[in-house]
Amino acid sequence: MVQINRPDLRPETRAFLDRRAQGQGLLIDGQWSEAAETLPTVDPATNGTIGLIADASASDVDDAVQAARRALPVWRRMTPAQRAGILWKIADLMEARIDDLAELETLDQGKPLFVGRWAEIPGAIGQFRFFAGQSMMIEGNMIDSSINYQPEGKQVRSWTVREPVGVVAAIVPWNSPLVLTAMKLAPALAAGCTIVLKPAEDTTLSALLLGEIMMEAGLPAGVLNIVTGAGATAGAALASHPGVAKIAFTGSTATGRAIMDAAKTDFKRMTLELGGKSPAIVMPDADLELAIPGVANAIFFNAGQVCIAGSRLYVHRSIHDQVVEGVVRYGQGLAMGHGLDPVTQMGPLVSSRHADRVARFVDGARKDGASILSGGELLGNAGTFMAPTVVTDVRPDMEIVQEEVFGPVVVAQPFDDVEDVIAAANDSQYGLAASVWTESLSTAHRMSSAIEAGTVWINCHAMYDASLPIGGVKRSGWGRDSGKQALDSYLEWKTVCAVL
Repeated sequence: MVQINRPDLRPETRAFLDRRAQGQGLLIDGQWSEAAETLPTVDPATNGTIGLIADASASDVDDAVQAARRALPVWRRMTPAQRAGILWKIADLMEARIDDLAELETLDQGKPLFVGRWAEIPGAIGQFRFFAGQSMMIEGNMIDSSINYQPEGKQVRSWTVREPVGVVAAIVPWNSPLVLTAMKLAPALAAGCTIVLKPAEDTTLSALLLGEIMMEAGLPAGVLNIVTGAGATAGAALASHPGVAKIAFTGSTATGRAIMDAAKTDFKRMTLELGGKSPAIVMPDADLELAIPGVANAIFFNAGQVCIAGSRLYVHRSIHDQVVEGVVRYGQGLAMGHGLDPVTQMGPLVSSRHADRVARFVDGARKDGASILSGGELLGNAGTFMAPTVVTDVRPDMEIVQEEVFGPVVVAQPFDDVEDVIAAANDSQYGLAASVWTESLSTAHRMSSAIEAGTVWINCHAMYDASLPIGGVKRSGWGRDSGKQALDSYLEWKTVCAVL
């Protein structure tokens, strides 16, 4: 049973909706404007329309890119300290508006309010503060070259400098909109790049408030431009635009492949954080008081709509039944409802369309002979709530084991041998993340080295910080968000060689 109790919005949130949710969703060259067409944005818990967002055309995208190109020399000429000051002020203003941002994120995406208010939005704020500091640490190198044919009486001096790559297209998904947006905007701005941001059409509102905040912080006109609307139009036009130097994208592997195709003509730089099918491995010596809620949260957090969700659970046979039963009980104990209700622990899936997709995976597993220990059905009047679902009796080749479901659905499998579970964990087209639960330091080191993933957590899952690089291997993408590595991806090396 799902109880939909949606408390009223704060006056500040309502004022924002009156201001921005009637189609005024284009920020181009420092000015807000409307597009010729609009799309509805929907509360996934009720399926009710919140308001309208601009559905940007290819012409709108071109205007945004041109504005970013014009602003590039202005932003580049500012000192690192000036850029850092603006980034820090953005963080301060976000902190002052954190309750508004959290309400919008919940209303638009469905996540429980506490997730945005106490986890994701503070994480987004941390991105701007971290990269404010990093903006003043960009440096090149002097090179003592061995060129031996310089003119007589002259000397050769060689050095490198770091320069911004140019205009960045930031294309972000709907599952954790604000923090994933910050992961792209903060390092790009720190590097001196200008940006055209394309939020997901299902979750646009918090990006629009962020745009207001960033303009208030003193960001020069054109440095950040926002185009909202459908991925098939605005997103495609942005990915293929010749004025874009780099694409920073988080989303599905299929969409990432389409973006690569659109970008290849101009050899655009790309950072792609794509799909995942992350294993959570519970060893026989694991602290089960820590591991059971840990692996349950790894899949049920944000209704499983997390790229690094621990969707494949491998448990040593000696404790398999105990752990799986614990995960079932944990899921059954979660209060489901509207994300704005303070008692809600798990909200809806982002849309009825996505909920139907998740349900098809579960139905397919059932038809293939898997057992559904708990959950497996859609709930709520809008049909967008998926009960926490635990699937067993699966084969490695099943679709539900190999493909990203992106919902609160975990497949649990027993194992007997360390080498076998490492092979099973690596038997995936994805390599985004993994977690290992063990009290053995030797086992932790051995498995973290052997598992093919961009991140491996020991006795935890989904722990992130702005200083920690995030990204995957195999079909989970290229490059890294967060950390110093992210800043590097928005900078080009230039070599200067002078005869003096």
